[in-house]
Amino acid sequence: MTTALFIAIGYLSGSITWGYWLVRVFRHEDIRTQGSGNIGATNVWRVHGRKLGVPAVLLDTAKGFVPTLVATKVAGHDVGALTGAAAMVGHWRPVFLKFQKGGKMVATAAGAFLGLAPIVGGLSAGVWLLVFGTTRYASVASIASAAMLPFWSWLVGYPWPVTVFAGVAAVGVIVLHRANIRRLLRGEENRFTRSRAAASP
Repeated sequence: MTTALFIAIGYLSGSITWGYWLVRVFRHEDIRTQGSGNIGATNVWRVHGRKLGVPAVLLDTAKGFVPTLVATKVAGHDVGALTGAAAMVGHWRPVFLKFQKGGKMVATAAGAFLGLAPIVGGLSAGVWLLVFGTTRYASVASIASAAMLPFWSWLVGYPWPVTVFAGVAAVGVIVLHRANIRRLLRGEENRFTRSRAAASP
């Protein structure tokens, strides 16, 4: 019963589409019709700049972090991993948008691992910052940091549910970036600039 409750809470938390609502409330626009059409923090930042991008990142991270941390503390790493996974699924297919396409789970996954396995989350965040600072491609940074999740979990020695979740999360993030990978191969992927820039549709 406790496990099911935490999974439900994780999914509902993940389903809170902060990128969508921040743009809707403060710009009276629909982020799904702008830039890449994605509701995630990257598209919000690219289209509307840091004033909405930073809150979107922080809130998308928090919605993975809080339920996963509580579940881990109360019921252990196995339930924490399931809760984090549920939060990621909620971000991908949010019930509050009638299960329509959501975000690519990167910030929510980061929050989940910071709550479940802080060392893994911190190391992967470091990879993201390093790759992004070098390439200016958010997609490359997201793919690289996700791919390293199971390695960090294994290296640090977290329990097997954490490592399994890390592997599943890595595959999920990479699969959701398949369009970005195709654009990268064609040399068409957008780099981030310091000023606000609209992404290609």
